[in-house]
Amino acid sequence: MTESTTQQQLREAVRQRYAAAATRVAQDHVLAESALPVLNTNSCWSATDTACGCGTTTDTKGVITSDLYAVDEVADLPSVAVLASLGCGNPTALAELKPGETVLDLGSGGGIDVLLSARRVGPSGVAYGLDMTDEMLLLAEKNRLERGVQNAHFLKGHIEQIPLPNDSIDVIISNCVINLSGDKPRVLREAFRVLKPGGRFAVSDVVVQGELPAKLRKSMELWAGCIAGALEETTYCQLLSDAGFANVGVEVTRVYDAQALAASECCGDSLATQSGFSELAASGGRLVSAFVRATKPAGAASAFVDI
Repeated sequence: MTESTTQQQLREAVRQRYAAAATRVAQDHVLAESALPVLNTNSCWSATDTACGCGTTTDTKGVITSDLYAVDEVADLPSVAVLASLGCGNPTALAELKPGETVLDLGSGGGIDVLLSARRVGPSGVAYGLDMTDEMLLLAEKNRLERGVQNAHFLKGHIEQIPLPNDSIDVIISNCVINLSGDKPRVLREAFRVLKPGGRFAVSDVVVQGELPAKLRKSMELWAGCIAGALEETTYCQLLSDAGFANVGVEVTRVYDAQALAASECCGDSLATQSGFSELAASGGRLVSAFVRATKPAGAASAFVDI
């Protein structure tokens, strides 16, 4: 199955946004180390943003990305890895990783969750990170080398086509990335394929409870910002079941106030997006960060044929 033009456009918008984030974080870190003023580049993650999707500068974080990790968790990680974290949760803490397990992070970015996973699974385990953005992969590898982590590996590729064999992974994690894909059913089928029988799907993601207004769904900026592509909760669960998963569950970890989102000057067409957030609030719907979990049944077949 070939990608549609829309899917290609979405992927390129996401790639550009996260490439810019990686470059900015790396540049700002260099400036900070040289005691020069940190420049606030023109982006929709500027210091004036209070709630505009997944994104960060070196001096502020949006509502979605703020305060996800305990201080002691990240104290010995490279500061660049922490600054480049654009997630909406802490899947490594919720996935109950065990020593000796093999973990895959879908959309690993600057590598924070891979490095944390590598620590949790210990020297007998392995943590892989998969990302499509060269700038993020370079940043992640730099962070890995800086801390001398031997059991972490970063791979280039797309989460819709994971470059790993069937039945090779114990746990799949992801941090606010699956919502960015234009083909989520394929992502979930691929996750099912690479998991071992009995393997665990344990991801943090932005989820919609209720119906997201069309004004928000149509915004390319909000798609790249982890909002427009968010799945409705029951749809997420159904897609996981359709892919073959069992024991599907969604646990809300953070709720975003739609009125606050409407009041903020968000990315893209601000009048349209503010109106869309107001509609969401009026309908009683809401955007949440959630821990989405599922299990690949023991003995389940792993073949995935692309049609």
